[in-house]
Amino acid sequence: MGAKTHNSRGKIFMIYLILISLSLFGLILPFKPLLKITSPSSTLRINLPSPQVSQNPKWLRLVRDYLPGKKIQVGFLNLEEKERESYEARGPSILKNVHVSLDPLPENVTWKSLYPEWINEEVSNCPEIPLPKLQGSDVDVDVIVARVPCDGWSENKGVRDVFRLQVNLAVANLAVQSGMAMGRVDATVYVVFIGSCGPMHEIFKCDERVRRVDDYWVYKPYIPRLKQKLLMPVGSCRIAPPFAQFGQEAWRPKTDVKLASEASIALPRRLRVAYVTVLHSSEAYVCGAIALAQSIRQSGSHKDMILLHDHTITNRSLIGLSAAGWNLRLIDRIRSPFSKKDSYNEWNYSKLRVWQVTDYDKLVFIDADFIILKKLDHLFYYPQLSASGNDKVLFNSGIMVLEPSECMFKDLMEKSFKIESYNGGDQGFLNEIFVWWHRLPKRVNTMKYFDEKSQRTHDLPENLEGVHYLGLKPWVCYRDYDCNWDMSARRVFASDSVHEKWWKVYDKMSDQLKGYCGLNKNMEKRIEKWRRIAENSSLPDRHWEIEVRDPRKKNLLVQ
Repeated sequence: MGAKTHNSRGKIFMIYLILISLSLFGLILPFKPLLKITSPSSTLRINLPSPQVSQNPKWLRLVRDYLPGKKIQVGFLNLEEKERESYEARGPSILKNVHVSLDPLPENVTWKSLYPEWINEEVSNCPEIPLPKLQGSDVDVDVIVARVPCDGWSENKGVRDVFRLQVNLAVANLAVQSGMAMGRVDATVYVVFIGSCGPMHEIFKCDERVRRVDDYWVYKPYIPRLKQKLLMPVGSCRIAPPFAQFGQEAWRPKTDVKLASEASIALPRRLRVAYVTVLHSSEAYVCGAIALAQSIRQSGSHKDMILLHDHTITNRSLIGLSAAGWNLRLIDRIRSPFSKKDSYNEWNYSKLRVWQVTDYDKLVFIDADFIILKKLDHLFYYPQLSASGNDKVLFNSGIMVLEPSECMFKDLMEKSFKIESYNGGDQGFLNEIFVWWHRLPKRVNTMKYFDEKSQRTHDLPENLEGVHYLGLKPWVCYRDYDCNWDMSARRVFASDSVHEKWWKVYDKMSDQLKGYCGLNKNMEKRIEKWRRIAENSSLPDRHWEIEVRDPRKKNLLVQ
C-alpha cells in the first residue's frame, strides 16, 4: 500500500513538472524572434535587434510619384538623431542621405532686434541668423525633409519666432544651393515639412504646395524666387536692397539666359504688374482715387491700374474713375469680423480682394488717400510682402507690394475669423499674417503726421516718392490751407506745404476730373463751423484769418 502511494505521488509530481515546462515554453514562444540560443553551450542569450531604418517612410511615399525611377539625394534638417531613424530611407532609390546641422542662435538675435521700433535708413544693420555652410555634394539634394518648429503656434495670432525663421531660411538656402548646383533654370528640389503649423508662407508660397497629408507638407518651390528671399534682410532692421529697374530681376543670374538657350528651356515670361486700389461703402474717396491715378501718370508710369469697387460707387463716379485711368472691377465688400458696426473700418477687409486679381503676377497696392511724387515702378521687383514701417514690428498697409493668389486669398478669409486685428481693420490683421516683411524706405510712404512733442515744423523732406494723407483729406478742405489746423485734435495732421503737394496734382488734371473734387453745401458748412470755433478759441496758428479764394466755393456741387 505504501509503495503504491509513493508511486502515485511520483506520477503526480512528474505531471506537475511537465505542466510547468509547457507553461514556460508558452511564455518563451512569443519572444522567439528576439532569442538566440548559442551552441554547444547551454547558456541562453537574448539579442535585441538594432534599430531598423525604414525603406519606405511616409515622406518618401509622398514624393516618390514626383521623382519616378530616379536615384535621389536627401537632405535632413532640424531632426533629432532618434527621429532621423524613422524618417531616413535606405533602398535602391536612395543614393545618399545628408544630415544638415543648425548652429545655435546668438543671444542678441531676438524678434525685437530683427524688427526695431526705429532705424537709421541710411546706415543700418541686422544681426546675423546663422545658416548652414554647405560644401561639395551636400549642396546637391533632390529632396529636403525638415521639421518646422511649432512651439507657441496657434490659429488666432501670428508666430514671431526667430528659430522658426532660421529653420525656414536654412531650408530655402539648401534648396537654392542645390538648384544652382544642378545648373538649370528649371531645377527642381522638393521640400517636405513636418509639423502641424507648416512652413512660413512668407517664404514658401501656398501656390508651390503640391500635397499635404496630415502634418506632412510637400512643396515644389521656384528656386529663383527663393533666391530673392535669401537676398532680403532678415528683418525690418535694414532697408530692403534696391532691385533692377530694367525688366530683369537682379536676383536672376545673367547666366540663366545662356543656360536656357543651350538647354532649349523657356525663361519665365515677363512679369504682369499693376497698381491697384479699392473703393467701398461710400464715395468719400472717389476724388482721392482720381488724384492718385493722375499722380501715377504724372510720375511717368504707364503700368496698368486696377480699381476694385462695390455697388456703392455710382455710375457717374465710375465714369470719372475710368477717365482718370483706372480699369474698373466690381467686387463684393468684406466685413471686418472684429470691427464695430458702422465704424470707419467696418468694411476694411475688402482690401483682401486684391489677392484675387490673379491675372497679374505682382501688384503695388496704394490707398486712395495717397499721391505719388516720383515714379515707383521699381517696387514691382520687390517680393511679397514689402511695405514701409508703421510702429515697432508693424508695417503700414497704405502701400504694399503683394503677389495675387487664389489660395492665399482663401487662406486669408479662413484666418480672418480666427486672428483678431489690433485695430479692427485690415492693417492689424495683415500684420499678424505677414510677420516676416521687408522694409521699403520711408520716402515711399511718408505719412502726413507731426508729433507735437517733437516741436518740429510741419514740413516734410523734398525727396519724397509718396505721401499718405492722414487726417482730413485735402479735397474736403479749402485749397487755400490745410483745415486740419482748425481742429486742435487734428493739428498733428496739419501741414500747408504737404497740403499744397496734393493740389499741384489737382491743377494738372482735366476740368472733367476736377469736377469730381468739388465742394457741396454740407462740406462747406463743416469747414466754416470749425473756422469759427478756431477763431473763438484763438488758435495760435491763426489760419482762421486766411481769406478764402478757393474757386470751388463759388461753384458748390448739388447733392
